[in-house]
Amino acid sequence: MNLVEIAKLAAAAAEEKKAQRVSILDIRGLSVFADYFVVCHGNSQTQVQAIVESIKKKLEESGQSPRSVEGLSEARWVLMDLGDVVVHVFHKDERDFYDLERLWGDAAQVEAQ
Repeated sequence: MNLVEIAKLAAAAAEEKKAQRVSILDIRGLSVFADYFVVCHGNSQTQVQAIVESIKKKLEESGQSPRSVEGLSEARWVLMDLGDVVVHVFHKDERDFYDLERLWGDAAQVEAQ
């Protein structure tokens, strides 16, 4: 499975749990620590946790697994390290505050489907 497929799999799993504004950013050439960001948010802690669990389950079903998951207990900004793909699952308030799409405004958007 290549990196774009991993990012799209994570995005699809997030959408299954009704994640909002799911986007994939191509940050190759802009970052040395990752090639793609998947960014989305949920409207409650419970929804954020459900989104993360859905992503983990879909990855495991495809033979992948996160290297690490940070922030799940607070469920305000969960960071999933998938190697060269990093998934950011925010609570809506944190997503609006940190606005990663603006910070990484030079990144190309990848179609999730």
